[in-house]
Amino acid sequence: MSDDELIWRIAGGSGDGIDSTSQNFAKALMRAGLHVFTHRHYPSRIRGGHTYVEIRASADEVQSRGDGYNFLLALGDSFARNPQEEAYYGNEEIKPLSENLDELREGGIIVYDEGLISEEDVADLDLEKRAEENDWHVFPMDLRGLAKEHGREVMRNTAGVGVTAALLDMDLEHIEDLMSDAMGGDVLESNLEILHEAYEIVNEEYDFEHDLRAPTGEHETEQALLSGSNAIAYGSIDAGCRFIAGYPMTPWTDVFTILSQNFPDMGGIAEQVEDEIAAAALAVGASHAGAKAMSGSSGGGFALMSEPLGLAEMTETPIVLLESMRAGPSTGMPTKPEQGDLEFVLYTSQGDSSRVVFAPGTIEECYEQTRLAFHIAYEYQIPAIIIYDQKLSGENTNVPVEFFDREPNPDLGSTLTEDELKEAAHDASGKFHRFAYEHESGAENGVSPRSLPGQKGGRYLATGNEHSPVGHISEDPDNRVYQMSRRIEKLDHIREELDEEHDSNQTYYGDEDADFGIITWGSSQGAVAEAVERLNENGQSVKAIGVSDMMPFPENEMVEFLESVDEAMVVEMNATAQFRGLIQKELGRFGEKMTSLLKYNGNPFEPAEVVESAEINLNGGNEEPSAQVHIEPAAGD
Repeated sequence: MSDDELIWRIAGGSGDGIDSTSQNFAKALMRAGLHVFTHRHYPSRIRGGHTYVEIRASADEVQSRGDGYNFLLALGDSFARNPQEEAYYGNEEIKPLSENLDELREGGIIVYDEGLISEEDVADLDLEKRAEENDWHVFPMDLRGLAKEHGREVMRNTAGVGVTAALLDMDLEHIEDLMSDAMGGDVLESNLEILHEAYEIVNEEYDFEHDLRAPTGEHETEQALLSGSNAIAYGSIDAGCRFIAGYPMTPWTDVFTILSQNFPDMGGIAEQVEDEIAAAALAVGASHAGAKAMSGSSGGGFALMSEPLGLAEMTETPIVLLESMRAGPSTGMPTKPEQGDLEFVLYTSQGDSSRVVFAPGTIEECYEQTRLAFHIAYEYQIPAIIIYDQKLSGENTNVPVEFFDREPNPDLGSTLTEDELKEAAHDASGKFHRFAYEHESGAENGVSPRSLPGQKGGRYLATGNEHSPVGHISEDPDNRVYQMSRRIEKLDHIREELDEEHDSNQTYYGDEDADFGIITWGSSQGAVAEAVERLNENGQSVKAIGVSDMMPFPENEMVEFLESVDEAMVVEMNATAQFRGLIQKELGRFGEKMTSLLKYNGNPFEPAEVVESAEINLNGGNEEPSAQVHIEPAAGD
């Protein structure tokens, strides 16, 4: 077992504090100078049900979850519905141990709570034999009993962290500091006592025969531990957003919660309303009134937003919406990641779409593209949608604090002042030509500048019907063609701005001269990036592009990439190759160059799965991958 990376998995039941314990341990590893990346797996239950969080820590940068893991802390499920093996879902109490053995690497460490997981259950797993076959090092510890001695059973998590630190030869300094930041008084004292007692028990009672130790590293600059939800929320704040309306739904709720907690201190408003239709409509209204506004949801909740989304397109009201994907259709697997909503987000609503869609793939892209979404939405008076998934929403990784040192942008875009309104076109009644023809507004990008309610000379009608320049309902054919063409024309100008005035939202990896390419989007980008690095180190010439611009499509960059390779494999987490379908819709002539690597079992890609599938394609594509992934051949094969 090498010491170049630690992949620590803490497993228990929902409600056992697995998430908070793992976040604190990840912060401790980060403060110790390591790069960290977390992956969360949890059931759609409030309490009980097997859940785990995985922390990958290395002195080198990490961009993805790893291949398997090497340290298991199995606490058992204290909220298990049924500890009987013959129950419908089996013995849930032991699942934090039994469900995690298949992915544990050779030479790995197992710590399990024998205060909850019985000897009989362990014997039924044949753990001793499996440990011998895989060179696992097993440490049963009565964490529950130790916690009870100190008064609170929940502190068995703290005891488990103490055991982990001892077995990895870690100093307790950073763990103690985090505990001191989070708690105080008797609670802090009790947790510190149990942390040290567990640490000492291990050092006194066990001889270490394993080679696994915590890596050592050092950061050059101050780091922050963030999720994609954090980055989207902070990007919204820095873009000037001060209004959000929503209804809770996993996994979009994280962004809603973060902004709801922060807005009151900065003069913003957060409204939880009765349903997602009301949420999106309220955000449209707030934007119409002059606020930078957003809303969002997941899956079925976003489906309810189709009507107000169409209203925003027709009234040309700027708004940013979030769509946080999860496995569908319908309720599907609400806490598992999937990239199955792309076509839905691109085309939902009524008639022809005029919207912008960004799909960030990293924490940094979540922040930058959220800010960009607000800029585009308010400059071009168009809805902008951020599409991401449960994986990116909840995974945490360290980012340099200095990355966020940007100026805020409260600008409302193409909005006229009262002095400018005096010079704008009006009809005989005094109504402002809000939806002006190009020769009236002087605009050359499809945008007719707007006014805000209450401005002198800015009065107009806003309706979901097709309308004349002042907003009156109109079914005149010439007006219809003009207004529709003008709205759609915005996308061409947005594409031009993205190509010429901003750094590319697409990310490139690997050997520029490679003949084999990998194309991916959204949260699969990290696994692809690491896979490309491994393939190149193994002598395979491979490059990749992570695409974020879904609409308007980055035609120039995609043509250049596809023309430069002989073959390309499109990697995405859905069953129907939705992004590959979008590429073929836009660039059909490249269909015979592209195969698909698809995964839709509720778990994100591991780098090894991408490596194996790329090698199969490079070797002629006649094998089946060993993992739970599917290779779909190129068109015409």
